[in-house]
Parts: sequence; C-alpha cells; structure tokens
Amino acid sequence: MTLDSTIRDVAKQAQVSIATVSRVLNNSPAVSPETRRRVNEAMQHLDYQPNPAARRLSAGRTNTIAVVLPLFTLPSFVERLRGIHDELSGNDYDLVLYSVDTPEQRDHHLARLAHPSRADGLILVSLPPNDQQAQRFLDTKMPVVLVDAYHPDLSHVIVDDVEGGYIATQYLIGLGHRKIAYLSDFLDTPFHPSMKHRYEGYRKALAEAQIEFRPEYHLCTAHGRDTAREVTRGLLTQADPPTAIFAASDTQAVGAMDASFSLGIHIPNELSVVGYDDIRDAEYVRLTTIKQPLYESGAIGAQMLLSILASDELSPQQRKMSIELIERNTALPPIR
Repeated sequence: MTLDSTIRDVAKQAQVSIATVSRVLNNSPAVSPETRRRVNEAMQHLDYQPNPAARRLSAGRTNTIAVVLPLFTLPSFVERLRGIHDELSGNDYDLVLYSVDTPEQRDHHLARLAHPSRADGLILVSLPPNDQQAQRFLDTKMPVVLVDAYHPDLSHVIVDDVEGGYIATQYLIGLGHRKIAYLSDFLDTPFHPSMKHRYEGYRKALAEAQIEFRPEYHLCTAHGRDTAREVTRGLLTQADPPTAIFAASDTQAVGAMDASFSLGIHIPNELSVVGYDDIRDAEYVRLTTIKQPLYESGAIGAQMLLSILASDELSPQQRKMSIELIERNTALPPIR
C-alpha cells in the first residue's frame, strides 16, 4: 500500500490514462466494465482517496450554499440562520456564511457569489439586491432566494412589514394612546429594509386615526439595545413625552424599557412599549410585540432553494408569511 497516492499513480497501476480514472470516479458510462474493474482494483491497492472538493468541481458542483446577511449576531438573524442551518443539515450541502457590515462588503460578496463556481445556490437575508445585481444572478443562472428581502425577479420569503407596523400602532391607538413614538434603525440603511416598511405602517395608522405626526417622536439610531436606551432617555425627558413607544425590533424595545426603568417611569402604567419580532428575550421580559416567523422563514427559504436546485426551475417563487400581535404585559391605556 502506498500512502498519499495520486490519480497519476492509479492511472499507472491500472495502465490507463488519467482521464479514464477521472471518468471512473465520476461514474461515466463511457468506460468498459473491464477497465472500470482494473481502475477500482488499483485504487483499492493504493488506498487512493479522491479529493472531494476536486471531484465536485470536476462535476460542475461545489455542494455548498452561501448565506449572506448583515449583523448576524443579532437575535433575529440568529433565528433565521438557525432555520436555514437546520433545513440544510439533512442534505448534501455545506453552508458557507458571509457577514457584511457595509454596502461595499455587500456589493463585493454579491459580485463574487454570482458565479456558479463559488456556490451552488445563494440565500440573501435582509439584503435586497439592486436591479443590476439581480440581473447578474439571472444571467449566470445562479439560484437565489431572498429571506426578509424582495426583488420581483427573484424567489423570496417575506412578511408584510407595512401591515405589521400598522397593527402595532393601531393596537396602541385602540388603547387610547395618541402620543406614540417610533424607534428604529436608520431608515435609509441599505440593510433592514423592513424598518422603513414598519415606519410606513406606523404613519398609516396615525393618519387614519387623524393623529398628527410629531417629528420629535421619531427616533432613528444604530441597531442595538444600548443605543436604543440612550435615545429613549432623551425622548422621555422631553417637556411633552410620549405615552407609548412602538419599537421596530424587540432589541430596541428592551433598550427603551431600560431607559424607562432608569428614569423611574413604570411600564406599563406610565409608558406602554410594543416591539417587533418576538425573539426569546421578548417572552422573558413579557414584552407585547408583533410576532414574525423568524426560524420558519429561514427554514422555508432553504427549502425553496433546495427545490430550485433539484428542479433547475429558476422562475421566481414567493412565500408571504403571517404575523400576529402577541399581547403580554407592556401596554395599557394611558393615564395622562
């Protein structure tokens, strides 16, 4: 037995060409039974172990699925990623993760991953491609599924975030609140397009209730609990503070609650707070929130991509998932 045998060694032992050994490895029918037998015996004798990556590339496949997402350590992204991972774990694909922090990183990764030699399929989470990027995917026949993002020419899994923002705000209006603040990421970010959609739902509910929009009640900041706490402290120390806050994510809602507690403002008696996502922390702090299927959306996105890969059908598929209001302990009618 020879250690570290190569395909050249196998070809020499079997007295065939390297190309013939490659055809045997790829189960090509263009090899006679006798030649196949000699090649297999040579591989067994030499203890030859073909390189899996090289075999996949020779077959025009990588057996990998690339997932590109921003801020992947945040709870909502972790849940979506968990759904993707669990769905792919029972299939013959490796998951390769790309995290992006800037538009430049996003554009770099999307340009590289548009080529089929990089991955067999691609899942983009909360990163809607522009028309040029989408067309490049179509031109290279790269199977792509968007999760929490939308482009009309690509398959996608979404929720109606405008409706979600509307439901949250309408719920607070129904409790009697008219001074309602909106707390979110920056609306012009290339990531998280849902933040702007939830804001549209907030504005729609205010307009329908004939409640004047107050710019001082609209807070935008970098995503995170600490930044949400700091901007909320400024909001709650205004001369005429709001009686309720709709936060576009549970993480920011918890930050708003931190600010309230630090100022001695009782939730929900003196301030109502509604979040969005229903991450695990939301149940722990008994936060009233809009529940969206984070884990399920990731799993369904992975299922959709596997279906495309199995059928080679690139026509865009769409799945719109339901949302619901989860009432817990952070919202009551206003006392002032």
